[in-house]
Amino acid sequence: MIRKARIRDARDLHKILNAFAAEGKLLPRSLSDLYTHIREFVVWESRETGEILGCSSLHIVWEDLAEVRSLAVLPQCQGQGIGTSLVHACLQEARELGIRRVFALTYEIKFFEKLGFRRTDKQVFPQKIWADCLHCTKFPDCDETAMVLELEEGTTDP
Repeated sequence: MIRKARIRDARDLHKILNAFAAEGKLLPRSLSDLYTHIREFVVWESRETGEILGCSSLHIVWEDLAEVRSLAVLPQCQGQGIGTSLVHACLQEARELGIRRVFALTYEIKFFEKLGFRRTDKQVFPQKIWADCLHCTKFPDCDETAMVLELEEGTTDP
């Protein structure tokens, strides 16, 4: 089931996200950063065990722009729709907040294309570049692909 993350989830999120970071699939997140941004996260929690199987966050960048980031699903749980459901939860929250465009920087291009995102140039997000990218270890040689989705008001599906 999907729910908003809680403070007690931060250590589990740290473990999941940094396992993907060690493989070069995500940027690492410090525990301090996760506590600071815990309200941005949604998690997929197993009904049977209570274990967190995946997570994602919606980070507001500007008045009409947000980023889906820190999307991770445990390897043994991939292909079951958890990632799709987590992104849908982020998109629903974006709509509720009145956000018109959502983007992701990703290596999983086909996954995001299936959700309606399209490729775009990173340069169309100057707020992201100045706020986050300048501090990234990959800057200015980022190898992720920028994907964007234009949201329509009043819809619940991507």
